[in-house]
Amino acid sequence: MITSKDFLCWVHKEFYERMPEEYLYVRREDGTTEKVFPGEIRDTEVEVGRHLPPKSEYLDSFMNKFEEVYDPHKLKGLQQVIAAAASHHRLAWIHPFLDGNGRVTRLMTHAYLKKAKIDGHGLWTVSRGFARNREGYLGALTEADQHRRGDLDGRGNLSNLGLLGFCKFFLKTAIDQMDFMSGLLDLDGMQKRIQSIVNHQVLLGEMRPEAGHLMRDVFLRGEIARGEIPKIMGMPERSGRRVVSHLLQNNYLVSDSDKGPVMLGFPASIVGYYFPRLYPEGIEEGIGQ
Repeated sequence: MITSKDFLCWVHKEFYERMPEEYLYVRREDGTTEKVFPGEIRDTEVEVGRHLPPKSEYLDSFMNKFEEVYDPHKLKGLQQVIAAAASHHRLAWIHPFLDGNGRVTRLMTHAYLKKAKIDGHGLWTVSRGFARNREGYLGALTEADQHRRGDLDGRGNLSNLGLLGFCKFFLKTAIDQMDFMSGLLDLDGMQKRIQSIVNHQVLLGEMRPEAGHLMRDVFLRGEIARGEIPKIMGMPERSGRRVVSHLLQNNYLVSDSDKGPVMLGFPASIVGYYFPRLYPEGIEEGIGQ
């Protein structure tokens, strides 16, 4: 279960076992260092900015309660979506590991959204939105860390209004990421960007104009059998094979086998043209190099 202590410890273990030894140590404010043991709940006390997470002796109780409250199998539909947001803060607040809590929390949230069937199949992630608005993300987490503000602010020790504010921030960030990727992947815009790439390469003498017909068709259809390619490009079979070979060698197209269907590739040198504003500016300078 994705909210269970066992699953979260497994995520932490899988991540930290792949880290170099020097990254397994954290430095305390007093200058001392402490080793992080992959997959193990902390047995010492920590301080995160102004936040004082629960004492280590109470972590098992907090983790058991976390699993019970946010178990996705007990929730349906919109409840799972809201729980994905709320559980993100609550796990970060519990801070069960000596280090790596942010990473484990984001991975848990990704798994939770997959369970709720709104993970985007890799096209968008809420973590990317958090990274692009780090100040807002940390501010929303801090607000949800606050203690209850009177009788009308929930029933627990923490502010219900603070958690509500974080959930709103979480969901707005997710919607913004969906809208952003939807705009990048609109059919007309993507086809124009593909053709722009082909035109640029034709001017450099690196590509035949007919390649544009093939690349646009591959984008629209997902994959194309090799036997259809000469007809799509309007070229003799031998000439068509040379064009395809060039596109495959430069990763404009990809294929699982020598005779398998071809799919659109995303070489690093041109991915900035395919998805403007998604990658750092200047990446398009690699085109033709």
